[in-house]
Amino acid sequence: MKRRAKTIQIPFYEKVKNIIYVLIGSSIVAISFNAFLLPNEVASGGVSGISTLTYGLFGWEPAYVQWALNIPLFIAGVLILGYIYGLKTLLGTVFLPFVVFLTKDMEPWTMEPMLAAIFGGIGVGLGIGIVFRGNASTGGTDLAAQILAKYTNISLGKCVAIIDGLIVISAAIVFDIEKGLFALIALFITSKTIDIVQIGLNRSKMVFIITNEEEKVREAVFHEINRGLTKFKAFGGFTDEERHPLMVVIDQSEFTNLKQVVRSIDPAAFVIVLDAAEVLGQGFNKIS
Repeated sequence: MKRRAKTIQIPFYEKVKNIIYVLIGSSIVAISFNAFLLPNEVASGGVSGISTLTYGLFGWEPAYVQWALNIPLFIAGVLILGYIYGLKTLLGTVFLPFVVFLTKDMEPWTMEPMLAAIFGGIGVGLGIGIVFRGNASTGGTDLAAQILAKYTNISLGKCVAIIDGLIVISAAIVFDIEKGLFALIALFITSKTIDIVQIGLNRSKMVFIITNEEEKVREAVFHEINRGLTKFKAFGGFTDEERHPLMVVIDQSEFTNLKQVVRSIDPAAFVIVLDAAEVLGQGFNKIS
């Protein structure tokens, strides 16, 4: 008999917090759409981009178009991807177009397309990032991309790029090339803003040190940098000699000090530095 996987119980306050994240994030996306993107005809991907195109072509109310697309995609997502994923998208799928409808008569905050692309992209990215922090989604073309990825050999990232790319190309055809370029700018800024909201601005460094003075370097990292480290067992590709590379994760501000310490002990040390987008645990961010 197969054992049932244990269902992780989410505390009530976490559920409330996630709902608040979705409501705030969806509101920010909707306001950014009506304040920046729609009045400047910047169709920067997603269902909101499609609703911008249909508004420009036929004058259809964007909120109705978003509901008309989101609800069938939501149903398809539940049937194909499972009800758990569907529950995570339900609130955003319904609430975002609702706020778009409520704020449809607001005055545009700028009629300069470049400013609209920049700040609209930031606003949409900020809102979607907050929704993601609530362990949810606004549905739309993200759902379509997941469904496409499920039935093809195309990765999810490429599916998202294909769908959003088609919307941007359509914007260039429906409006003009310049509007398509502005849409591309907004789409790029949105993706970068989502990353910032998800992982923050404070990037840490993961440093690998290969040295003949590993004990001295290890002691220096402990006492002068005040960081722990991990020692690996490895073999040199040329000599086949056993080596013990050291891995240490540090704040970006500590890297110069670490580099100077290693150089003073072993000028011939081989050092590899990588960006660590997010580090959780003792001495860094708490797991939350």
